[in-house]
Amino acid sequence: MPESVSLTVGGRTMVIETGELAKQANGSALVRYGDQNVVLCAVTASEKPREGIDFFPLTCDFEEKMYAAGKIPGGYIKREGRPPEHAVLSSRQIDRPIRPLFPDGFRNDVQIVATVFSVDPELDADVLGVCAAGAALALSDIPFDRTVAAVRVGRDESGQYICNPTLPQYETGGMDIVIAGTADAVMMVEGGGDEIDEEDFLGAVEFAHGEIRKIVAAIDGLAKKAGKRKREFPVTAVDPDLERWLRKNFGKDVAKAMRIVDKHKREAAFGELNVDEALARCGKKDDAVKALLESPSSAKEFYKVIKAMEEDELRTMVVDEKIRPDGRKPDEVRPIWCKVHYVPRVHGSGIFTRGQTQVFTAATLGSTSDAQRLDGIVALEDKRYMHFYNFPPYSVGETRPMRGPGRREIGHGHLAERALEPLLPPKDEFPYTLRLISEVLESNGSSSMASVCGSTLALMDAGVPIRDHVAGVAMGLILKGDKYAILTDIQGIEDALGEMDFKVAGTKKGITAIQMDIKVQGVTVAIMREAMQQARKSRHAIIDKLVETIAGPRAELSPYAPRMIVIKIDPAKIKDVIGPGGKVINKIIADTGVEKIDIEDDGSVFITSLNGAAGDKAKQIVENLTKEVVVGETYRGTVTRIITIGAFVQILPGKEGLVHISQLAPTRVEKVEDVVKVGDEIMVKVVEIDSQGRVNLSRKALLGGVSANGDYAGRGPRPPREPREPSAASAPGAPPTRRRRRPHGRHDE
Repeated sequence: MPESVSLTVGGRTMVIETGELAKQANGSALVRYGDQNVVLCAVTASEKPREGIDFFPLTCDFEEKMYAAGKIPGGYIKREGRPPEHAVLSSRQIDRPIRPLFPDGFRNDVQIVATVFSVDPELDADVLGVCAAGAALALSDIPFDRTVAAVRVGRDESGQYICNPTLPQYETGGMDIVIAGTADAVMMVEGGGDEIDEEDFLGAVEFAHGEIRKIVAAIDGLAKKAGKRKREFPVTAVDPDLERWLRKNFGKDVAKAMRIVDKHKREAAFGELNVDEALARCGKKDDAVKALLESPSSAKEFYKVIKAMEEDELRTMVVDEKIRPDGRKPDEVRPIWCKVHYVPRVHGSGIFTRGQTQVFTAATLGSTSDAQRLDGIVALEDKRYMHFYNFPPYSVGETRPMRGPGRREIGHGHLAERALEPLLPPKDEFPYTLRLISEVLESNGSSSMASVCGSTLALMDAGVPIRDHVAGVAMGLILKGDKYAILTDIQGIEDALGEMDFKVAGTKKGITAIQMDIKVQGVTVAIMREAMQQARKSRHAIIDKLVETIAGPRAELSPYAPRMIVIKIDPAKIKDVIGPGGKVINKIIADTGVEKIDIEDDGSVFITSLNGAAGDKAKQIVENLTKEVVVGETYRGTVTRIITIGAFVQILPGKEGLVHISQLAPTRVEKVEDVVKVGDEIMVKVVEIDSQGRVNLSRKALLGGVSANGDYAGRGPRPPREPREPSAASAPGAPPTRRRRRPHGRHDE
């Protein structure tokens, strides 16, 4: 029979159901939230552990189907294929808080699949995927001791925290943070904001943890009613005699290798500690150990013990001796050097090097049409700022096939993108699309934060007017019993053997991006506060290095970057600029030589050109196409037609008026052709737009003769005439004379 539990989270009703759908999975849960959001999560585990591996084979997938938003995928292929970036990031958000909570030594394949059935386009369902996964695991027979849930935190206009805000709310509130945890501790943090104060961030974490406890309690209550009994699973333990012998005979070697400063020399020293070396050290009294080392599983057990010894030695060094493998103090940043404008052709570039981690970032500026179009279930705008992170194998001295970006690369790129986005100028001030590529050239920890620093250098070198310098640093945590040490700017071995990877990026004013992953069963807010204070100090020191390299954005864009001209037209005139089938706009591009012209629905016109003169010419054409004729204004026009009573002159594209024969010259004109011919360019003045919209022009008004209103053009009022002698015809008593009336008015052909 189906069972469910209901609670209120963030002012909306959350219902968690089980027992009706996906019943062949080890566990499943359906989460309904608000009026439109529905997410199903199913978890399955293999019956037997996978042999010959030393890691936990967990796979998490967040499936976004377009039907959930009532949409059909764009393009030719109408079936969903490769997951979009948002789905990849949501999958990572499920994996990271859950992975550390499985029992140590559990090697069964586990797959978690969260499928969005229905979605509110303005309410992201990613946190519901974490809640559904936590519920499905709690209800299943898979060994998993602590229930996990997650919420998103934003702020309203008054600065109050909001649980699970809508997209507009967390955009206007300047905060978007996802927090996952158990009833006891925080497991994961992911998010950013507009230069958030450290205490504001910690307040958001505490606020979120209160909501998480409510969800966890509801799931645990449902699991007591409808959950399965946890299964037994085998744990392969290392033989205690072998572990004792290895610690005795290799302890000094591990301690010595751990203190080698250079990464590759240290790895080479650890590489010499292998099974063959252990066999060579066996004496006559070590026959039992020798037999264990010669067994098929010897290598796996040997390296498991050696890794445990490395972890113990690192804890001793850092917590007790206050020294790190490379000789630094816990709060010390590695040596930094950086350069800008490293290569000539790109629009902006920067090199950032911190210890043995080095990143090259290139910035490219494009037009508005170069923005990335997003076709997903969430109502996100097109991206005008993109950051892509690449991690080639040579960066760590390895060889492997070059594939497309994996989840790690996508996640690191998104984190760096989030760090800089709040500092970018708004579109109406700087209407460019920005694409940044960070190439990791060397890696020994914290390469994602190095890409943040490299991006700051590249953007400023390109002349992008970002508000301030942005830097990032990765913090670590080493635990030893009740004692701990927080490490600044962790290197690879400290990340691999430590308990926390806490990345913090921002300016000197506050935090713009943050990401925390842990390998233990949670951290406290007190530890997070200490780590953030230490990160703030080191972030400021790194920013000082960036300022020494480039004090601010360059005043001019790169000569290779396109120039953007923005004008605003009446939206009703857009059709006049585009023309039938794009005929008009394509002709403007061809005639002027500009790169492209983009028009938005609100009447914003973006002209992209590598040549300033070409851009100005295109701007003039567009303005003329959309300009209205104004009475009293002067225009340079082209004679298009001649008729008996005057000449038609085109004064704006698609707009012409009539210069009557009487308005062609200051003196009498017998034939229009005596003054102008078709194709002539003449200056004219608009003297009238009649009730039918017809435009009457005057050339005479600009030539110093009598204007249409009787004034001498340019010479003030007409002087009074001299009195004349009366003629015989006008004498008293003379018969009246008939005056011949000249034709007047306008006659069209």
